[in-house]
Amino acid sequence: MSVKSRRANLVLVCRKCLKRADDGKGVKRGLKAELKGRGAKKNQRPRLILTDCFGVCPKRAVVTASAHTLRRGEFLLISDRSSISDAAHALLESAD
Repeated sequence: MSVKSRRANLVLVCRKCLKRADDGKGVKRGLKAELKGRGAKKNQRPRLILTDCFGVCPKRAVVTASAHTLRRGEFLLISDRSSISDAAHALLESAD
């Protein structure tokens, strides 16, 4: 059985990386705010989902992924709040 998400996009974030990163709480808060501004309607906004470890485990960054990046076999690493806007754009761009 498969179910289609009601949300337009899902953004996956490693919970373990958020704990280990220097500014993990700030990165999560900033990414969530950036994603909130990307959707016109409430049900079309991308949703931030905390997951278990992806197995990449960088030293000072947070591992994120979306359907678009996983389709290309990529993970995005966010090291500080200044790179959140670029990361959100890369996470949500279409894979065309």
